[in-house]
Amino acid sequence: MNAYPPPPPHPTTAHPARVYNVWLGGKDHYPVDQEAAELAAKANPTIVPSVRANRAFLGRAVRHLTTTGIRQFLDIGTGIPAADNTHEVAQRAAPESRVVYVDNDPVVLTHARALLVSGPDGQTDYVQADARDVDTILGEAARTLDLDRPVGLMLVAVLQYVKDSEDPWDITRRLLDRLAPGSHLVLSHPAADVTAPEVAESMRIYNERAASHASATPRSHEDVERFFRGLEVLKPGVVTLTRWRPAPSDVPDDSLPMWCGVARKP
Repeated sequence: MNAYPPPPPHPTTAHPARVYNVWLGGKDHYPVDQEAAELAAKANPTIVPSVRANRAFLGRAVRHLTTTGIRQFLDIGTGIPAADNTHEVAQRAAPESRVVYVDNDPVVLTHARALLVSGPDGQTDYVQADARDVDTILGEAARTLDLDRPVGLMLVAVLQYVKDSEDPWDITRRLLDRLAPGSHLVLSHPAADVTAPEVAESMRIYNERAASHASATPRSHEDVERFFRGLEVLKPGVVTLTRWRPAPSDVPDDSLPMWCGVARKP
């Protein structure tokens, strides 16, 4: 009689994608992620509305990029699928759009392959890699994307997990260097200078429960602007989430501690 292998043990440290899943109201996480998410949100009550506003920003940015002719997207730090994923937003506007999703968590990629299914006219692909591994990401993405044509590079709420000592600005530059002129950077990042005490406390709580390679660092407006150096930053610039090209029905909320922006590579 063949025995099935035992189920994998529950992890002992929180993972960003699974914690984010808790904040989005999902069910694909473990007790350690639930604990980290709940304690961090208690310390900083703006986390949950920020996560949802961040998702809305992603949708607005992708829709805008499709109006400029972008038909290829590289989404790094995918997270566990939720509503209005990058390919869904893009393919509603341009069914032929191609999207490559990248994450370092095999749980995320398992969900992505099952749920992030392209429409018949476009294509999706999935790469298991760390955001720091630029060569692997671009080499694998080139199976699906034509890097000689403009790409929408999505770095949405992911670079906070790259420490200053690992130089997230250089990682961003190296990714963009390999993309064609006319490519766009879509980026959001937790703010160190909006509701600063609450952000610092929530990050401390999360970092105590996360693996060392997944600890988070909020950054100032000036530091976030550095990611856009050498690019043509689209109006209204680097702003809080609800200030980036909101819909008429959107209510601005500058208390949400995340900066965001979109820029074009000349």
